[in-house]
Amino acid sequence: MFRRRFDSLPDDARVSPLRRGGRVRWLPVLLFLGYLGYYFLTKQEEVPLTGRKQLVDMSREQEMALGYQSYRQVLNQSQVVRQGQALELVQDTGRRLAAVAEDPGFEWEFSVIASDQVNAFCLPGGKVAVYTGILPVAKNADGLAAVMGHEIAHAIARHGAERIAHQKLVQIGSLAANMALGDMDYDTRNMIMGALGVGAQFGVLLPFSREHESEADYMGLIYLARACFDPAEAPHLWERMGEASAGRTPAEFMSTHPSHETRIRQFNEWMPEALEIRRQKCGQ
Repeated sequence: MFRRRFDSLPDDARVSPLRRGGRVRWLPVLLFLGYLGYYFLTKQEEVPLTGRKQLVDMSREQEMALGYQSYRQVLNQSQVVRQGQALELVQDTGRRLAAVAEDPGFEWEFSVIASDQVNAFCLPGGKVAVYTGILPVAKNADGLAAVMGHEIAHAIARHGAERIAHQKLVQIGSLAANMALGDMDYDTRNMIMGALGVGAQFGVLLPFSREHESEADYMGLIYLARACFDPAEAPHLWERMGEASAGRTPAEFMSTHPSHETRIRQFNEWMPEALEIRRQKCGQ
């Protein structure tokens, strides 16, 4: 009886839910690909010093305004060091590095924050802060220059704005994929979207983040060489950073940063160029 009733149904009603919901809507995919092509053609800039092409769709004025706002917020919520040897060292080091870096029209500020954090940052607009916790790891003026040169390079290379652009593309791509898979059943669509999310994280966002870190390492090394600091201290710094963070860093492919070993190897590869720049600029 059941078989006869099933056989009497129309053909399209006898298709399984998975098969009935398996069609991909291609229009959202084609629209996203068209937008992606337009985006790549119209939003490209060139990173100073390295010449790498990057995607940025935020104006420098917008980026610098956000940097200033974030900087003031951090300082207002922190214990700022107002005087002393640490502040003088950070300000002197920062001025020397800023003087030899590309000039993007920043209004430089250099602050020290009393904190155990082993950290430093430079926000768009040249707003730099160094946490006292990183000073023992930096150990000396050359090590501090390696830290600050790296952070200054992030701001000059507009890495923050580039990350925002990448995240925007991933979000739009996810939306297009979700629309394209709209006819699929719930479980299948969620499985595919989850796989796409993992692919975007490990195949796009994290590799780009590691590329930014390596680019900032290189640019910072050149800046400290131009400013007559000792470039040879940079790999030693990262040896100390590795000791300070032993056992707390994830595998490189899961991290936003290259491993300490990768960074040390890259610094040694770039070292002849940096030492030659220092010799030419400083006679050392």
